Amino acid sequence: MKVEIEAKFIDVTIDDVRQRLNKAGAVCEQPMRDMRRALIEEEHHAAENMFIRIRDEGDKVTMCLKKKTKSLKESTIDSTYEIETTVGDFDTTIELFKVAGWHYMTYQESRRETWKLNDVEIVIDEWPWINPYIEIEAETEEQVRSVAEQLEFDWNEAMFGSVDVIYARKYPDMTIRGVIDVSEVRFVDEPPQEFGTYQDV
Repeated sequence: MKVEIEAKFIDVTIDDVRQRLNKAGAVCEQPMRDMRRALIEEEHHAAENMFIRIRDEGDKVTMCLKKKTKSLKESTIDSTYEIETTVGDFDTTIELFKVAGWHYMTYQESRRETWKLNDVEIVIDEWPWINPYIEIEAETEEQVRSVAEQLEFDWNEAMFGSVDVIYARKYPDMTIRGVIDVSEVRFVDEPPQEFGTYQDV
């Protein structure tokens, strides 16, 4: 499995981030587009902190197995491992797993814009019920830190792990793990009661 090296910076303004990216010489590879994903987590997956994700990225469909080596609160820049491949069709892949007895536990919508600065990928993400954030991913921590500095983000404010680390911060009274435990995550819906009160911290 490959280690995933990435950092998130939350509560961004999309136009401001675009200005910073343009100033740094980054190139927009894909404009903002709708994305959808389905996550499968069987009992034996959960026991090993793993899940399977099928994601429609607009121009391709990927299937990925992710494994976390640390808890949500203890996540670090290198605490997630993954195996990813491209598949032919979102709905067919979900149906394949369904027939095999593995049903997805959550369907999630988001929006994403993808930029590249040299060999580093920067994405602007929008998810239901939280403010936009960016994610910087590269082969090494040094590359991630360097691009964060170029874009004038404070490394002390970097967050690591899945999007649920952001939900946990914004909804500190949440009684579930995050969107991984919400069956339908859509922009048109209100946040579930289990999230509690949003705190803009």
